[in-house]
Amino acid sequence: MNKITQAFQRLQSAGLNRPLAAYRLVQAAILTSLFWKWEFFLQANSIYANIPVEDPFFPDWLRSVTTIRFAFWVSALATAISLITSTNLLRKICNWLGFVGISLMCVHQGSYNDMTFVTIWWCCLWSVWLAHRVETDQQELLIRRAAFLSRLIISLILLGGAAGKWTPEYWSGEVLFDIYFVDRDFWVFNYLRDNYEPKELQEIAKWYSRQTVVVETVSGIGLWILPARWAALVGTIILSGIVIMSNQYLLSVVGCLIGLACVGFLVPRRTHPTVVTAHPSTENSTAN
Repeated sequence: MNKITQAFQRLQSAGLNRPLAAYRLVQAAILTSLFWKWEFFLQANSIYANIPVEDPFFPDWLRSVTTIRFAFWVSALATAISLITSTNLLRKICNWLGFVGISLMCVHQGSYNDMTFVTIWWCCLWSVWLAHRVETDQQELLIRRAAFLSRLIISLILLGGAAGKWTPEYWSGEVLFDIYFVDRDFWVFNYLRDNYEPKELQEIAKWYSRQTVVVETVSGIGLWILPARWAALVGTIILSGIVIMSNQYLLSVVGCLIGLACVGFLVPRRTHPTVVTAHPSTENSTAN
């Protein structure tokens, strides 16, 4: 962590605008999340267009394939422009467009149940907040508030995920055994299936599931109260671990959150005032 913070400190000495750097970091992470499952989205788009699903709960415009395509591309293009523009007004406009587009994705029949758009929505909300303050002269105060808000959002999402897992089925490992251990084509589960018997896999799945529940619960409760850089490190490790140990496609869900967590690395160390004490002999010689 020291090397990371030292690198950021060198950038600061070179004139880095920390809030703007944090803002652009999160925009890049949002784009990563949006396009990480691009092939899946293409297939889903084709299926949704050719086999329409009509749920009376949703109005026609929130079932329309045109709406979901429009919302996705408006969000993607607006985020890309906000990443590279140096015009603050354009940045604000693009943030609002992206936020509205992702909001539509969160309530559309074809995408409301994809957690990708929920985590991106929170990052877009954070981006709107920061875009309206990024030109302030109080950069250090702003980056500290931005980092606190980022880890508060991550804590909320992790705690929400943990709350949904506090069930007998998750605690016993039954759910994750069926999802991952039976036939998931991923390096962790391929290795386990090749080296352990089904009975042993069920026991491994039980403890795998329990550690998931405990880690998400503890992180959700305590991550937001950690110092900024420690929260950034812990959050990045936990969120990256979800992808490395579960499913590469989950990067679409946590990619934007990893970017949000890294905002904490941009918070400068607090400087303590140095107290200079005069030596007695110096004082005497001065008096004479």
